[in-house]
Amino acid sequence: MGTERTEAGRYTGVLSAIKARLERNRVGELLLYYGLITPVDLRETLALQKSTGQPVGHILIQKGLISGVMLRRILMRQWMLRGLAGLVALFLSFGGAGGVKHARAADQGVSSSAPIVAVAAHSGGFPPLTAFPALFGSQERASDNLKPFTKWSGMFERFDRVVHQAESTKVVSEWKATIRSWAGLPLTEMAERVNSYVNSYPYILDQDNWGLSDYWESPPEFFMRGGDCEDFAIAKYASLRALDVPEERLRLAIVHDNVKNIPHAVLIVYDETGGALVLDNQSQDVRQHSRVATRYRPIFSINREAWWLHNTPDHTVIASTR
Repeated sequence: MGTERTEAGRYTGVLSAIKARLERNRVGELLLYYGLITPVDLRETLALQKSTGQPVGHILIQKGLISGVMLRRILMRQWMLRGLAGLVALFLSFGGAGGVKHARAADQGVSSSAPIVAVAAHSGGFPPLTAFPALFGSQERASDNLKPFTKWSGMFERFDRVVHQAESTKVVSEWKATIRSWAGLPLTEMAERVNSYVNSYPYILDQDNWGLSDYWESPPEFFMRGGDCEDFAIAKYASLRALDVPEERLRLAIVHDNVKNIPHAVLIVYDETGGALVLDNQSQDVRQHSRVATRYRPIFSINREAWWLHNTPDHTVIASTR
């Protein structure tokens, strides 16, 4: 890429950045984007909104999470951005601009230090990917800032501790022995076996398992106690990483299940054909993401190198876990 940019190109980049901010058009999402509430705050507030019908802003104020002044300030900032976007667009209409390429941000290097339990050495069977399909037909924007995702990073830190504890030795040994025989299989077959194996464990709500509304289990905890949807996805992720599937080919995806009208979690595996496989505790079949695009609307996806916000043409929802 050249070091020089045209004047119109610079303004086009500014307009793209402003539009990206304007796409975050829901109150809860704006507050999350500016770091004024946590992802858990947003998820709990959206659940209350669904049951009470109250506006998100009113609920957040009632819960003491924001003030009325704070809410008005955020909305005013969005209004000012709309005006700025109009001015930049007007400039471009007179000056003209070249096309702007949309590039997916590559893996940008923030990773957990906690190790995955390896059962297979690198075989060189997974060439680097040059393209990633947009999940479920969404538009996605990448970031390497994983700091807000403390449930994700905390799970890996706990994984590193739990895997060495005496009470988990048996399940970890059984897990490694089971998946070791799948090393060297084609990726799609490996994914199918991991999906079936992990799905054989019981589904148990976090409240029943841990007395908490949302707890992200490490794989040893899952294999000892069962878990809910994100725990299934994490166990599958760790199993495939242990089989030396590269980080770039795996993502935990938080989605909205349009059939059940609930948040859900699945594992995404980018296969040899350039497609994306969905490993889902609600299905024994591993399916291409395009086959379930009408059922699942992606919110965000994450691995240990980056996370991706997924936008749809009609609305944008951001969620996370802290």
